[in-house]
Amino acid sequence: MSDATVARLRWRCRRGTRELDALVGWWLDARYAQSDAAAQSAFADLLDAQDPDLWNWLVGRERAPRADWQAIVDEIRQRDHV
Repeated sequence: MSDATVARLRWRCRRGTRELDALVGWWLDARYAQSDAAAQSAFADLLDAQDPDLWNWLVGRERAPRADWQAIVDEIRQRDHV
């Protein structure tokens, strides 16, 4: 994982609200480096989701449409008890 990759992801973690910034930023900081390439790729794809969808997944209103995204959402939810 290059510093440039992490910097791009950090920029993409800047969402429309402070809450979303904190939640996805936490996963980048706490889990990204230790994750395998598939999870890292899934995280990058997850950041393409629209903020309302991402928020609904993170607060448990809906499930993410992909199992690998849901695994990341579950980690965030377990950490933060959203």
